Amino acid sequence: MAANDQPDSDRHGNRRRPGELEAEIITALVGAGRALTPAEVRERLDWSPPLSYSTVVTTLTRLFDKDAVTRQRDGRAYRYAAVTDAPALVAGRMGRLLRAEADHASVLRRFVSALDEQDEQLLRRLLLEAGD
Repeated sequence: MAANDQPDSDRHGNRRRPGELEAEIITALVGAGRALTPAEVRERLDWSPPLSYSTVVTTLTRLFDKDAVTRQRDGRAYRYAAVTDAPALVAGRMGRLLRAEADHASVLRRFVSALDEQDEQLLRRLLLEAGD
């Protein structure tokens, strides 16, 4: 099996980053401006080879379980609509990961130390703005 045939590979045959497919699906739903079936979502994704229908359905179901999308029955399938956008989805994932650890200070310290200078400055600015 070729690298790009792996179910956990991205559109270029590289391993997908965690949450990448979820973010792209949310972006497709937001961009559509209406509820989409899994087949319609699949058509809007730019993956080569195309993702399987079951991969899209599984990812949409996970997003539904995370309250990131809503769904309504449409014949035998569901139509899905975004509740949030991709940045909010990532922020929620970060929050869940942090809450899963007892020592928040150590986790945040390591997170900040891993940031590049630009992101660290951005974080500092956002924290100052949030304090206002």
